Amino acid sequence: MVIKTIEWTGEGVRMIDQRKLPTVEEYPLFKTYPEIADAIRTMVVRGAPAIGVAAAMGVALGVRDSKATNITQLQEECKRITDTLASTRPTAVNLFWALDRMKRAFSEEVEKPSATKLTIAERLIDEALAIQIEDIASNKRMGQFGQELLPNSGTILTHCNAGALATAGYGTALGVIRAGVENGKQLRVLADETRPFLQGARLTAWELAKDDIDVRVISDNMAGSLMRSGLIDAVIVGADRIAANGDVANKIGTYSVAVLARQHDIPFYVAAPFSTLDFAIPDGSHIPIEQRDPSEVTHIAGIRVVPDGVSVFNPAFDVTPHEFVTAIITDKGVAQAPYGKSLARLKES
Repeated sequence: MVIKTIEWTGEGVRMIDQRKLPTVEEYPLFKTYPEIADAIRTMVVRGAPAIGVAAAMGVALGVRDSKATNITQLQEECKRITDTLASTRPTAVNLFWALDRMKRAFSEEVEKPSATKLTIAERLIDEALAIQIEDIASNKRMGQFGQELLPNSGTILTHCNAGALATAGYGTALGVIRAGVENGKQLRVLADETRPFLQGARLTAWELAKDDIDVRVISDNMAGSLMRSGLIDAVIVGADRIAANGDVANKIGTYSVAVLARQHDIPFYVAAPFSTLDFAIPDGSHIPIEQRDPSEVTHIAGIRVVPDGVSVFNPAFDVTPHEFVTAIITDKGVAQAPYGKSLARLKES
């Protein structure tokens, strides 16, 4: 099944509202770049690659509909647009990668003697659509590289949602699983529920069930026991940012899964497009960790489950040190330790 996570239309950007899944499948239309910024911030759209695509479309929409009357005003407006979108989610590097790409496209078009607001807007729309198309192709390449690492038959644990919903389509970690199934492998999936936002229970289970892939949800605290019982053959997760040394930022709880996998000699794979690599930072200690609204912890489906007056801590991500990672699967190939060297080689390929 093709899941349209995000779609450009003449009237705006249409996205599936991931906050309402799996009970309601709704595709609201976002008509302005502030609306798209709010959709990213409130997790209507989520997942590093999908956030990047949404941000790129937000820039194109904002410039197209700008009230600027000359190029100088349009340049100022473009900066406001990109600054607004950049402020939404600090950890996912794909957001900043996509915005940088859109800024370069804007600058290249502005420098042309024949540049007009219309030609600039058309270039940005084309660039945003190219990012979307390239992301799907990237996911499918990654899937083919990664599926070779999976057993012909076995149970794969995943955490959070790194599937079609987290990308322009197909998925990163789930893309690897999809590719394995497409190649005839008999794979079963265990999806961590992924507290506090329940991306595994709500999203991973929903999209895998749509594709008739064998999936079962477990609570986050079951993984270790199932590993000890020999019921998990491999772990595969996505990533929101990967440092130059291979340290991986992903949804909170990933580090715990990686430690458990190491203890039980289970391979722990990370799948992410090369745009998720941040070679500007040497290690994971430099990755900013987003702190989200406490209500995501204190409430479930709008019902308060934490006593009034009790505070909570709600980091959205954690960092898994590279020594816990068996391999990093990218759209350029598979990297293995030492990651500083293998990732650098892929960068040059």
